[in-house]
Amino acid sequence: MEATSATSVSSAAASLLSGEARGLLTRLDRVRPFALHETMVPAAAPTPEAMTAVERFLVRGRTELRREVEAYLAWLGGPGRTAPPHVAQRRFTAVRRRFNGVLTQFDVFQEAVTQRSERDIGVWLAGLDVAAADALATPRTPLHRPPPVITYLDHGPGAAIRRVNTRIPGGGRTPVALVRIPRERMVGYGIGASLVHEVGHQAAALLGLVDSLRQVLLDIELTARHPAERAAFGYWGLTVSEIVADFWAVGQLGIAGTLGLMGVVSLPRRFVFALVPDDPHPLPYIRVRLSCALGDALYPHPQWRALGSLWSALYPPTPLPRELRLLLGALESTMPRFVDVMLRHRPPALGGLRLADVMPLAERRPEQLLTRHGSWLRRPDLLRAAPPTLVFAVLGQARAAGRIGAEEESRLLGDVITHWALSSTLASAWRCAGARPELPAGRSHR
Repeated sequence: MEATSATSVSSAAASLLSGEARGLLTRLDRVRPFALHETMVPAAAPTPEAMTAVERFLVRGRTELRREVEAYLAWLGGPGRTAPPHVAQRRFTAVRRRFNGVLTQFDVFQEAVTQRSERDIGVWLAGLDVAAADALATPRTPLHRPPPVITYLDHGPGAAIRRVNTRIPGGGRTPVALVRIPRERMVGYGIGASLVHEVGHQAAALLGLVDSLRQVLLDIELTARHPAERAAFGYWGLTVSEIVADFWAVGQLGIAGTLGLMGVVSLPRRFVFALVPDDPHPLPYIRVRLSCALGDALYPHPQWRALGSLWSALYPPTPLPRELRLLLGALESTMPRFVDVMLRHRPPALGGLRLADVMPLAERRPEQLLTRHGSWLRRPDLLRAAPPTLVFAVLGQARAAGRIGAEEESRLLGDVITHWALSSTLASAWRCAGARPELPAGRSHR
């Protein structure tokens, strides 16, 4: 009698769990490729390379999950029919956990892709994809063929990146870089500065910059004779990951990178001087000062010292607690050496090149940018033909020099970002058709 009762319970459990597992398959069938349910104009779509990578990743996850569910159902119909209910339940919960992980993976990308249906914003995001690729592509380095990038918007003051090949919720590694830009940054040089800073994190990861620089800084820290110097280089080593990203922004965009940074860290005074233990972000006060120092080392000009002095006037570094005042003094005094060490650094991935050598040193000097802006006033078509990072740099420099106002900068950027999206879409279509691209308004790709 007891054996019959146990068999009945196992049968009921198998029937219940079989229905639950089949329900998972039904829900899985409703997860369709983005191409079948996302409405967007062609110019707003992510690049074919990015969408192909995402769709393949998600299809692979769904296929593996289906096999797991079907294997579980086969087990239930065979050995599992007489297995203890708790064993069948344990195996089912493992399958369901994997199912929820697949849905989480889908959600990670859906947030980015769904925004492409928003009027104007969708096309702008596609244009920023083009700009991100331009900021990441670096000739003569492993970045000459960068990974695909998808940008999207979110609330909050800070941008962020989910780097390619890093783990994502639900398991697996993302096949593309996902760059999140705050909606408030979608004006003027703030767009380019936030975008290129996050791209800098991706570049640093692909080139192994943070680890190689951190080792150099550690060696300096350990051999320093003065405690203040040891403290300063210990701090530079702690925060070098964010510093490298700031370097990428100012190196690609010139003063637009620093002005964009100032826009992010213009916070109440207590936050600008807040020293948080183990925080990889440098103190906002010192971070802007360092950005100015990096800019002056790359593209010497009096504007950098003027901007650094203005920042110190906006946030006077007094009065402050003695410990913080001593640290700031040590950081300021070691900053020239730190900048020199950083720019002269030759990480293994660069094959003998200095870190400064990966920046467009020959065409980002302030006077060059202003000269180029003057030529664009006479020939607006040249603006559209220029690489995106150069456009951000020129317009940012023109605004910093008082040549244009915030309204004009934002208008020009809005127009050219839309143009990048359209040009990229047409170029992809022409490539697929095997035709020779004839981009509108002389747009050129490098």
